[in-house]
Amino acid sequence: MTAYLLADHLLNFVAPAACMSLLLMLLARVFKRFLMPKTHAAQSIYAQAAIIFIANFAVLAAGLVIFGNDGKMATYAAMVIGSALCQWALWRGWAK
Repeated sequence: MTAYLLADHLLNFVAPAACMSLLLMLLARVFKRFLMPKTHAAQSIYAQAAIIFIANFAVLAAGLVIFGNDGKMATYAAMVIGSALCQWALWRGWAK
């Protein structure tokens, strides 16, 4: 495998985690104005996106180890649940 193909495979592997973290962070900022009281988030926008990306990447890697290949719908469902729980924890949802 050439370096180009390796980079292509790795970027395609982490693309769902990156897109999910960015979209969740941006949409959560929009809907927070309607659903939650006016409080500030604990971290900056970039820190929240990075933390959610790391959690999503961990879920994707665990799905690759468990199932033996990537792209399973169960892995993507676990990534959605994991990123939502991560966002809830970052906003200290238990304290509301």
